[in-house]
Amino acid sequence: MKTIFITGASTGLGKATAKFFAAKGWNVIATMRKPENETELNKIDNITLLPLDVTNLEQIKVAAEKAIALGNIDIVFNNAGYGLMGPLEGTTDEQVVKQLDTNLLGTIRVTQAFIPYFRARQSGLFINTTSMGGLLTFPFASVYHATKWALEGWSESVAFELSKFGVGMKTVSPGGIKTDFLNRSSDMASHPAYDVFMEKMFSNFNEENFSDVDQIVEVVYEAATDGKDKLRYQAGKDAIELYAQRLEMGDEAFRKQMAQMI
Repeated sequence: MKTIFITGASTGLGKATAKFFAAKGWNVIATMRKPENETELNKIDNITLLPLDVTNLEQIKVAAEKAIALGNIDIVFNNAGYGLMGPLEGTTDEQVVKQLDTNLLGTIRVTQAFIPYFRARQSGLFINTTSMGGLLTFPFASVYHATKWALEGWSESVAFELSKFGVGMKTVSPGGIKTDFLNRSSDMASHPAYDVFMEKMFSNFNEENFSDVDQIVEVVYEAATDGKDKLRYQAGKDAIELYAQRLEMGDEAFRKQMAQMI
């Protein structure tokens, strides 16, 4: 049985991925900040829960050591993260730091914790949840985009060095996920000067156009099992279509089109 280590498994994509891989016969190490509150994954035989807050460097090291002690790890799925939205002028420094710590530094540090193990084995795969927001941008999400564009560039670069030791690196870039994108996995900054523009933008969002989480999980599973030397996987109809549109139109024309949202 292969084993996948998942961060951010208490809700959303992380939890759905844990359940999907377990149903496929994988051993799953599902990590979350408060595993004592989990009432579903803890009842599945081939899922092990571990505490992990990806903003806590010492806890990252401990979780990696405990996971490796349980047996061979084949995949590390860096999934923990959330979306910070709102105008930069109304964003607090605390919000900026939290977004960077969770989305970007958390992924980098978890990866660092497992590299020596994968390098020694000459095998292993990292899969990072980025976002269509790492390939294109929307208004009023600048700090979120900063983390996701950074993850895409970081993943592409580190893939070169890891490949020398038989270790893979991939990204999965979801679009909007129902019940997730604008609700549980988002934080909001505000400033009265931008309220009218924010209202216009959010009026363009309709969760009915987002993907079911299971559609995204299937792309994660594809990335995990297809054996391809491929870096980027877009997930969800909106992500696939918008990214293709950006490539076809070119950066400037696409940017001007997105500006019409506000």
